[in-house]
Amino acid sequence: MTAKADGAFRTISEVSEMLDVPAHVLRFWETKFNTLKPLKRNGGRRYYRPDDVELLVRIRDLLYHEGYAIRGAQKLLASGDALPDSKATAKTQNVGSLEQAAQMLGEVRSEIARMKVALGA
Repeated sequence: MTAKADGAFRTISEVSEMLDVPAHVLRFWETKFNTLKPLKRNGGRRYYRPDDVELLVRIRDLLYHEGYAIRGAQKLLASGDALPDSKATAKTQNVGSLEQAAQMLGEVRSEIARMKVALGA
C-alpha cells in the first residue's frame, strides 16, 4: 500500500488490508452500523474518511477482540461508551478476573491434594 497522508480518504481494499478484515465484512458492517457511511463514487466505489476508518477499527476491536456481538457493539457505540478508554478499563477488569480465577484454582488444587492424602491415594 502506498503511503498516504493521515487525512486522506482510503478505498475499501486499503481499509480491508489495514484492518485485516475482508472487504465483504466491511460492506456488511455498513448495513449494521448506521454511523458508518463511506462516500460512494461512480460505480459504487467506496472511499472511507479518516473518521470512518477510526470507527471501523473500533467496531473490529469490539467484535473480534472484546467479544461483543453485533447488537452489543451497536448499543455500546450508540451510548457513546465505546471510546478507546473503555477498552483499557475492560482489560483491567479482565486482569482482575483472571487473577481471582488463578487464586481460586490454586485453592481447589490444594483442597484436592488434601483429599488425596486423606483418602490415601
